[in-house]
Amino acid sequence: MSSTGYSERPAMPDIAARPLRDRAGDVSASEPVSVFALKSLLYPIIPVVTLLACLFWWNKPLLGPHLLVGVLAFLGVADLLDVVPLRITPASVMALRSLLDIMLRWGVLMVFIYLLLRLSTLGMYFSGPVLTTWAIVTPFALWLGELGAQQFLSRRSAKQRTRRAVIVGATGIGVQLEQTLAARPTLQVSVAGYFEDRSVPRIPSECVERLLGDLPDVAAYVSRHRVDIVYITLPMAPQPRIIELLNSLRDSTASIYFVPDLKVFELVQPRFDLVDGIPVIAVCESPYYGVRGLAKRVSDVLISGSALFVLLPVLAAVAAGVKLSSPGPVIYRQRRYGLDGREITVYKFRSLSVVEDGVTSYTQVGRNDSRVTPFGAFIRKTSLDELPQLFNVLKGDMSIVGPRPHAVAVNEQYRKQIPGYMVRHKVKPGITGWAQVNGYRGGDDLDSMTMRITYDIEYLRHWSLGLDLIIMLKTASIIWNDRHAY
Repeated sequence: MSSTGYSERPAMPDIAARPLRDRAGDVSASEPVSVFALKSLLYPIIPVVTLLACLFWWNKPLLGPHLLVGVLAFLGVADLLDVVPLRITPASVMALRSLLDIMLRWGVLMVFIYLLLRLSTLGMYFSGPVLTTWAIVTPFALWLGELGAQQFLSRRSAKQRTRRAVIVGATGIGVQLEQTLAARPTLQVSVAGYFEDRSVPRIPSECVERLLGDLPDVAAYVSRHRVDIVYITLPMAPQPRIIELLNSLRDSTASIYFVPDLKVFELVQPRFDLVDGIPVIAVCESPYYGVRGLAKRVSDVLISGSALFVLLPVLAAVAAGVKLSSPGPVIYRQRRYGLDGREITVYKFRSLSVVEDGVTSYTQVGRNDSRVTPFGAFIRKTSLDELPQLFNVLKGDMSIVGPRPHAVAVNEQYRKQIPGYMVRHKVKPGITGWAQVNGYRGGDDLDSMTMRITYDIEYLRHWSLGLDLIIMLKTASIIWNDRHAY
């Protein structure tokens, strides 16, 4: 492990590395509008339709709260399930895995909706049979809708004309593009081969036998073989050979695309956007945008509010224990960095005989630390000292899951030693995080901190509500056996 960077990236589990759902079926602007709409809207519309069907079945009137829950289900399913994945004639095992996956995600959404109904006055408008029927029927409807959409898209693809394409630039991103096109039958694009000026030893082995010529040969080949699409995977720069290539293609009807290799920069949440028609590329951005950000905030409020309500007796007992076991305040307030590097005040139950504000100095608690009180050792071991941070979540300073906030003094120390350290502040800090469930809860040395930042940045790259759920479950499973808590 390098002590000065975070290039060595931790292995993410399968469920996080994809992030959580097979994205091979993502929609594309190259697809017909009908396919685009089907794949994008099928999942979100189904729970709304099943809700209306359940109301009709139980002879219940359609009220405003029902519409609100329908909208929440529409938005939640759009985020949790994304778009319909395309699998050609799915095997029974794959179909069963898909059903279990849908049931898990729908179950998570139903928990949030149920808590919302219980914590608000909306619950009085919902009858038990309607809600129960809706919860049971919808995942099967989603599953059947997915299978039906897959069959429709597969048959539709078989009837379409395959478009012929070439790739200019025998590069890694070019190989990846061809593999992606081959896995997406609905796009109906077949890659004939590559054009490249570089010598054979400098190009990927997968491209050697697929070479069609040099860059000056592209225009003639496109015209002679009626090529429909030209993908350029070379640097998007005003180089003479690029300008000459584009000029030579002006006499053809082929669609031309530049394919930038964004991965070479190890970007965080890279995506394209438009600012009043001006194209921009996100180099470092928060994953919480649009509906995703709303879903994250709603889940934080529901979970923290419910936890505070359920754990109120525990909070009172711990507060009494802190007060009676040692002199000093019950709540320990420390200034730390939050979203976008802004200072926030984090609350914890006091577990030390002395407190530091975290701005001018901060000493990491170590094993057998004399500052830890006997009762403080217990609440630190069980993570009960973190419970007041639920108020931080409810307030909006923190999230349930996210990079753990560091004291201001710690930030100022390590931001100068670890490249990319401040990237972790593109999201709200969390009570628990990906680094913590992978064994990097404590440690104030450079190597430990570097690994912690590595995991934090991987969390930003792969974030989803499903990954948050995994982290919460892993946190609950290790909280009583955490060897790094002292």
